[in-house]
Amino acid sequence: MSRAQKTSSKDFLSLLDLTHEELDEVLDLAAALKTDRAAGRLSVRPLSGKHVALLFDKPSLRTRTTFVIAVRELGGEVIDAQVEGALGGRESVEDVAHNLERWVWGAVVRTFGQAVLEKFAAASSRLHVVNALTDEEHPCQALADMLTLREKLGDLAGRMLTFVGDGNNVAASLAHAGAMLGMHVRVASPAGYELPPAVVTGAQAVARGGGTVTTTNDPIEAVASADAVYTDGWTSMGQESQAEVRERVFQPYQVNEALMARAGAGTFFMHCLPAHRGLEVTDAVMDSPTSIIFDQAENRLHVQKALLTLLAG
Repeated sequence: MSRAQKTSSKDFLSLLDLTHEELDEVLDLAAALKTDRAAGRLSVRPLSGKHVALLFDKPSLRTRTTFVIAVRELGGEVIDAQVEGALGGRESVEDVAHNLERWVWGAVVRTFGQAVLEKFAAASSRLHVVNALTDEEHPCQALADMLTLREKLGDLAGRMLTFVGDGNNVAASLAHAGAMLGMHVRVASPAGYELPPAVVTGAQAVARGGGTVTTTNDPIEAVASADAVYTDGWTSMGQESQAEVRERVFQPYQVNEALMARAGAGTFFMHCLPAHRGLEVTDAVMDSPTSIIFDQAENRLHVQKALLTLLAG
């Protein structure tokens, strides 16, 4: 495995923090680290002697678990700062950053607003900050998704990825990553729940090799000829009061056997998990031979190891 380079940004708050070359390198390095781990080779330890704090304002299974393993396998120590309202609750966001930079190398943050995360990262010139999910973006998930698709499809340029559901943080990061890798990303959502125009504009600005991002209100049109169909929960964390309305509005966007048949035989099914079986997706689709949801979950570990390695240089 060749020596990893350092990213141009001290932080990873968005896919847009990476250049095209850095995105390629994260995926290449993740694939190599995955191979090494399967062979029992865990010799890359760029975090040796370093500490990484976890600041999670939202619950997590996959993100927390994979980051803890990633930091430890890279030689670092995890500080699990289980403080309610870690960012801006008990003290200012800036004060939290100024404290942590005296003790730790980096912070993995799962919080609500992207603006809060950006304020936290800007407050410190030393602390490496990683976005583990905000209301607006979920970039680590998108990295895992792209690695998974590359494993299944090879070169992603010209491939079609369709997201069916809320134009949320997962959809936004998929649009960014897919466009940067030359994919055609379609997002099908009910009226009023579309991908924000600024996300579409931002993705198109970094599109490479003919990559595109389009939105529609028609899920059947969107899945036609798709290489993969992706969905997510209809109600995100913090939107619980909207659950009943959302279930009614999104029902026509359920990913079921009929919708997957419109995409064609062999189309992969993707979900970032946790899934609400019987709502956004049926058991038959979740458990089908073309479902790659647990490959996505596994690959969270490998892309996060690669990302931390590149941030450490």
